[in-house]
Amino acid sequence: MTLEAIAAHRTIVLEGGDGVGKSTLAHTLVNQYGFTAVHSPRTPDHQNLINRYRDLLARPGRLVLDRSFLSELVYGPLYRGHSRLTWNQALDLAQLVTARDGVFLYLTAPAATVHQRLTTRDGQAPALVEITALADAYQRAFRSLTDHVPVLTYDTASSTDRLTG
Repeated sequence: MTLEAIAAHRTIVLEGGDGVGKSTLAHTLVNQYGFTAVHSPRTPDHQNLINRYRDLLARPGRLVLDRSFLSELVYGPLYRGHSRLTWNQALDLAQLVTARDGVFLYLTAPAATVHQRLTTRDGQAPALVEITALADAYQRAFRSLTDHVPVLTYDTASSTDRLTG
């Protein structure tokens, strides 16, 4: 599947670890396909995650989420010991994405590529073992999500579109 086919959706959720290319792809979707991008850093503890994403998904027009509620299911357990969302809550939100003619893009790249990108961008990067653990956690999350909603994997280290479903 090509990027043009993905852009035919009204809602695109870009997910993956830091440095895989979510913001770069969101920028392309905004500039070439007219999407509105929403970057979602970690939601502060005092904000209700479910309501935040329900409100985002209620917006009109074409929307690309540069990170989403799925990150909470990955980063929460790895860095804080727990997620602030249950899987049932995440699946409910995922169904809202699907109802909005949405698709999830799981962006991947080899750990060494991610390490180099983060070092170039930020001047530093986590150890390869940490990047690999994060990638493994995302892979597990998407393996579960694929049973419920449309998920495509996008290898951002490739020079050509390599989307697989």
